[in-house]
Amino acid sequence: MRTSRSTTPMVIACYAVLLVGSALAVFPYLLVILTAFKGPGQLFSTLPWEPGVPPSVDAFDRLFAAGFGRYLANTVMVTVAITVIQLVCSVMAAYAFARIRFPGREALFWVYLSTLMVPPVVTMIPLYLIMQRLGLIDSWAALILPTALGSPYAIFLLRQFFRSIPVELEDAARIDGAGRFRVLLSIVLPLSRPILITVATLAVVGSWNSLLWPLIITSSQNKRVLSVGIALFKGEIGVDYNALMAGSLVALLPLLIVFVFCQRFIVRSVAVTGLR
Repeated sequence: MRTSRSTTPMVIACYAVLLVGSALAVFPYLLVILTAFKGPGQLFSTLPWEPGVPPSVDAFDRLFAAGFGRYLANTVMVTVAITVIQLVCSVMAAYAFARIRFPGREALFWVYLSTLMVPPVVTMIPLYLIMQRLGLIDSWAALILPTALGSPYAIFLLRQFFRSIPVELEDAARIDGAGRFRVLLSIVLPLSRPILITVATLAVVGSWNSLLWPLIITSSQNKRVLSVGIALFKGEIGVDYNALMAGSLVALLPLLIVFVFCQRFIVRSVAVTGLR
């Protein structure tokens, strides 16, 4: 009884702290939604946390009239391309590091993994100069290639997950005559669905939210992505906070949908990888 009485105030305090933290985390997103559905005259006539009555979609009309639909289509195309290519390259590299023995494998893996410690800003100028020499400035290839050919963090997660799969399953498949590529496709990948979804989710979020590189490497409006469009939207039409929040909401919704459908796979894959 003493234990339960002493822990009850502590439990209540923990829940109170979690509730306050949740409210602080959700409040900015609530402001985005409320501001996006306010009319031009409602923005300064109501408090920020008050909804507009009646709700208005004028901000969305102005947003897409300014070409925001093209930015959304560009972002979807670039994100899908980066995710697919990065997933394929990361899977092959991770399987090689996990299962194929070759001289210097462990050293090469840890050297490659150490690139996670290098800030992306450090490689931005050399990468830009490479794209300039290749004649890829302001092109789709320049948007896709630098981040598509594998990610150190994705390869690390995949390698750890592949190593958790019993090697006896692969040996049995090889006895039946399957090669490495067939083993990868028929044995390893079907068992790795949680980590594949996790890596794909990370690639989608990283590509969808990318701002600095698309801002530097592209200049034409027809190759502009959502993040750049939102950043430059204010300068094009003046200070239209309703439209800016509407654009932020449009950019946010796909990521929320992806997270809702993929969160259980992310938790499962990270748990299995950590156990290994």
